[in-house]
Amino acid sequence: MAGADLLTAALSGSNIAYVADLYARWAENPSSVDPSFASLFGSLDDEAASILQDASGASWAPRKSIITGEEPVAVPAGKPAAGKGAGLAASDSLAVAQLVRAFREFGHLEAQTDPLGLKVPKPAVELDPATYGFGPADLDRPVYIGSLLSPLLPGRDTATVKEIVAALRDVYCGAIGSEYIYARSEEQREWFRARIEGDNWQAGVTATEQKAILKHLTEAEGYEAFCAKRYVGGKRFGLEGGEVSIPSLHAIIDQAAQQGVKSVAIGMAHRGRLNTLVNVVRKPYVAVFNEFAGGSFKPDNVAGSGDVKYHLGTSTDVEIAGRSVHISLQPNPSHLEAVDPVVCGKIRAAQDDDGDTETRLSHMAIQIHGDAAFAGQGVVYETLSMSQLVGYRTGGSVHIIVNNQVGFTTNPVNGHSGVYGSDMAKAIEAPVLHINGDNPEAVVYASRLAADYRQKFASDIILDIVCYRRNGHNETDEPAFTQPIMYKAIATHETPHTLYAAHLVKAGVVTEEEAKSQWDAFHARLDAEYTAAQSYKVNKADWLEGAWSDLQAPKEGEYPTVATGVSKDVLAKIGGAISTAPEDFDLNGKIARQLKAKAKAIETGEGIDWATGEALGFGSLLLEKHRVRLSGEDVQRGTFSQRHATVKDQTTQGDYTFLNHIEDGQAKIDIYNSHLSEFAVLGFEYGYTMHNPNNLVLWEAQFGDFANGAQVIVDQFIASGETKWLRMSGLVMLLPHGYEGQGPEHSSARLERYLQLCAEDNMFVCNITTPANYFHALRRQLKLPYRKPLILMEPKSLLRHKLAVSTLPEFETGTSFKPVIGEVDDLAADKVKRIVICSGKVYYDLLQERRDQKLDTTAILRLEQLYPFPEAELAAEFKKYPKATDIVWCQEETRNGGGWHFVDRLIEGALGVAGHKVTRPAYVGRAAAASPATGLARIHAAEQAALVKSALGLG
Repeated sequence: MAGADLLTAALSGSNIAYVADLYARWAENPSSVDPSFASLFGSLDDEAASILQDASGASWAPRKSIITGEEPVAVPAGKPAAGKGAGLAASDSLAVAQLVRAFREFGHLEAQTDPLGLKVPKPAVELDPATYGFGPADLDRPVYIGSLLSPLLPGRDTATVKEIVAALRDVYCGAIGSEYIYARSEEQREWFRARIEGDNWQAGVTATEQKAILKHLTEAEGYEAFCAKRYVGGKRFGLEGGEVSIPSLHAIIDQAAQQGVKSVAIGMAHRGRLNTLVNVVRKPYVAVFNEFAGGSFKPDNVAGSGDVKYHLGTSTDVEIAGRSVHISLQPNPSHLEAVDPVVCGKIRAAQDDDGDTETRLSHMAIQIHGDAAFAGQGVVYETLSMSQLVGYRTGGSVHIIVNNQVGFTTNPVNGHSGVYGSDMAKAIEAPVLHINGDNPEAVVYASRLAADYRQKFASDIILDIVCYRRNGHNETDEPAFTQPIMYKAIATHETPHTLYAAHLVKAGVVTEEEAKSQWDAFHARLDAEYTAAQSYKVNKADWLEGAWSDLQAPKEGEYPTVATGVSKDVLAKIGGAISTAPEDFDLNGKIARQLKAKAKAIETGEGIDWATGEALGFGSLLLEKHRVRLSGEDVQRGTFSQRHATVKDQTTQGDYTFLNHIEDGQAKIDIYNSHLSEFAVLGFEYGYTMHNPNNLVLWEAQFGDFANGAQVIVDQFIASGETKWLRMSGLVMLLPHGYEGQGPEHSSARLERYLQLCAEDNMFVCNITTPANYFHALRRQLKLPYRKPLILMEPKSLLRHKLAVSTLPEFETGTSFKPVIGEVDDLAADKVKRIVICSGKVYYDLLQERRDQKLDTTAILRLEQLYPFPEAELAAEFKKYPKATDIVWCQEETRNGGGWHFVDRLIEGALGVAGHKVTRPAYVGRAAAASPATGLARIHAAEQAALVKSALGLG
């Protein structure tokens, strides 16, 4: 039968359509198809090629093979070319090309990755030679393969189907299952294929490397065994069953360090954290043993509540291949994946400080996940989704999934949809390597490959290390209640160290005596550390070092006032920059009019609005060499079209950021519109503040209430990170807040939630009413001798309110932030009978109504900072009005929201300090409600008018 007849007979209608389509693409561009097909299309005989040409409709001229570089050989029907697979049909070669492609795409489905052997892969029809026309009688028949499988079958241009399948199974269905073929980048696919098929990792492991792996397994397993013996029943979330993750981490860090990575930030949950702390990040064993005995991780003279030992972090500098590498493990709460964006933000800051803004390869994040958490926690996807966005790129993270094959008590069948718990990674086309955790050499090879991939392509990659959890979720659980079959298998399964030591003994790499001696020596070291722990005292806290060394921990209750004003000349210089676009820039007409108004305000010193005050604050810090970073949804323009910090050329759509053009040598501001995420983006910005205290970092919610999507970051990191982990942060959260009749989700930033979190001077919570005070609050963040988060109720309608403006002298040298702003109108103090205390936007409603009604017996005080509560400043204002008989707290929020329940007794305290005869304030505001605001504008207006009149004593 002629080659053309064989082709027609061997391929079904659907197959020939598929191959013909590939052929047409190849004829247009040889690099557009898988190299396995390109090689074969380039060496088809004329008749077979004609069939595919006719089926595809493509015009074809002979081309060189992109694999071999050889001209295609025309083979007359019935006379195959000698030396080119004589007697072999083109149809066989095409079928083999499909088979090879199938193994590259589906081989992982039959990979032997379960160390317990409980999950026996089902045969995949895609990997069955019969699917491609090769029956049992055909398996020993030679087929022409050219250079298709040259890495696997070197020097061979023909091979039997059996040999081809065996070679492919060895690579794709052994201890490593590879998923990479879905990547759209041909370069990435080819790089991965060449490495997986060409590295021959099984034969490439040296005795030195094997001994290093054994040492790391000895330390990993030895540590867990020691703790299990010494601390019976103590929670440690041990690594038993997954000890191979320690050699994996060493391999990733070593490989990356040799390629110039200067620092590595690790984020992980509980399981294996203590092991990672001591065996990778080098926290002293004695310190951890002291914590097991109830000791603190910090000295007694350093304040803070502390945290359980398996939430803590640390850092160290190590020398690898002659290079110093900083390794840190970030603290993390029980919200397992919340740390993912935090480590990414920290790495981004390190890269920015290092000037690595293009390749972003100098600093690297490693994220360690559980299989259930990777599949189940939404922040994982949010973090993956931002990985290639310009404002959040970090050169890719290396992800390690320590795959227990169970989540607490939940089996994978109930833990995720899809084939693997790692399937989420495919959303960004990240390669996934599934590895048998009982094969340390495979894990180490895959780990090095992952580091190489990250450094080559600046992209994320996932290592799914399939292992098991020898104990329950923690050391006190009984896992056999819910996974009886698995735990029967685990009970008789040898440990990774035992298996690998036996393997090396059998291979003659070490002797049994050497393996035992190594184990005994390590335990002797731990015994010594355990003894020393009984008298161990922490002599310094792991903070305020490096870039943080100029800061100091504040004493509770001490609130230094810092001068934050700047000179008139500096303000004028910034004003000129933020009101001037380049001459050749096609500026939107409406924005051009805004710039003229801005320039006039700076020139006259009158009517400076919120956005201008903000820009003056940012610009002044930039001139003082402090970098500024602002991100969030739509922050360049501003949700309310108020900021226009970055504008678009109306012809080219090019960007121009005014604040980056004040003067030569200034620091730069980065303003990024984020993807539609709160949780991950806020975590990222918090992480950014972890690296350098001298940058101003801000996150703005589109509307304040949207921050509830990031509540974990607020609760677990921002509010409590310093007291739990001794980690300062100067992050600013901008939360648009105010009742304008826009419904429940566009009114309240939930001020009450942040106030509930306030204690131990952990953060500033402000509801500011003037652009100048906002300017000073921003500058205060970097002028204080410590760092605290700032939670700011940001205005909406006040952005353009005619009264919510400042004068230029309020920004100038000698001025500072005002936590309380007293009466602005000229009232006779001895005539004031009522004092209204308020915070935020409602002030202007009260002021306007009072002026309209010509009241001169009611004073209005503004509480600009609610926490730390400015008792002394408020008391000083109370003293001005000794004859006031009514003290009122007015808020536009509902009674069960806003500031009332927080400030009630604090105002009482300030009245007591002032010696005032009125001892408690009265409440005026909206009634308690389940929803923060009405959705009907008519009802809103009636409620607002009523509370304003009531507060002023008019209702």
